[in-house]
Amino acid sequence: MLRLFGPECHSAPVDADTLRKVPDGAIWVDLLEPTKAEEALAEKFVGTNIPTREELSEIEPSSRLYQRNGAAFMTMSVLHGLAGGHPGSDPIGFILTEHQLVTVRYVDPKPFIIFTEHVYAEPEIARDPRTLFVRLLDAIVDRLADEFEFAGKEIESLSRQIFDHHSHRSKRKSELRLEALLMRIGKAQQLLAKLRETSVSTTRLLTFLESIDSIDKDDPNRRHVESLIADANALSDLSDFLSENLVFLLDASLGLISLEQNNVMKIFSVFAVVFMPPTLIAGIYGMNFEHMPELKWLLGYPFSLALILASAILPYWFARRKGWL
Repeated sequence: MLRLFGPECHSAPVDADTLRKVPDGAIWVDLLEPTKAEEALAEKFVGTNIPTREELSEIEPSSRLYQRNGAAFMTMSVLHGLAGGHPGSDPIGFILTEHQLVTVRYVDPKPFIIFTEHVYAEPEIARDPRTLFVRLLDAIVDRLADEFEFAGKEIESLSRQIFDHHSHRSKRKSELRLEALLMRIGKAQQLLAKLRETSVSTTRLLTFLESIDSIDKDDPNRRHVESLIADANALSDLSDFLSENLVFLLDASLGLISLEQNNVMKIFSVFAVVFMPPTLIAGIYGMNFEHMPELKWLLGYPFSLALILASAILPYWFARRKGWL
């Protein structure tokens, strides 16, 4: 899909098969899952090659951030799929020239949806490619901060549930609760890893943008970029803090699971001690020797039953008194 933004540009996607030339007034050329015809049209307009998806996926800084023929080529990873519960990151390419901004992407993350609606509502934003690009980055960083806030609330909710003890819970419910918490911790870690990747990629792009000559020192956009760099660095620090909290919660969950297992083993051990003396007494009186004093005794049978019962009650009483049960 090819969309154009700028004076005299319509909001509807452009059909590259029928459009021979991009209007000169187009400031922003947005390519979403572009076809060969759309790539050719954009390359003819901007005067340089459009990077492919394979080129966007390169992880080397020299392949993601560079200048060529007066154009700045930048690639950053952007988080998407958070609303659907399946967060992922995908590279998005930016080509910034003196007169145009070209974006190449194969996903439609929330910041782009919100920002394009903003541009449709305020067309004057799309009169300067530099300002447009910085405002787009602002929307991405703002959305990233919201996603970090969501991750922080999820970790806080996990913390409350992990340390929320209810004595009336059954052992089975407790096991299921801890198992569900481990699954939630795993999902939170996946989200935090994607957020961290996006945060680092955003910081690298903003630092590169600040260093290139396309934004003058006296340009207000430079101060905006410096502010975004500070925000991105703060988000990176927040990512480290949340990661440490998540590791602590994982250790706490595993510790609680170990305690549950130890309690089960302790119960089995106590019951083994409880039933061991009665088993010993029953084994003694079950032997078929000819000369056993209690065999001729009238009260021998009640005495053995009482002895068995007492030998079972005494270990149980002792375990309760010590708090083992």
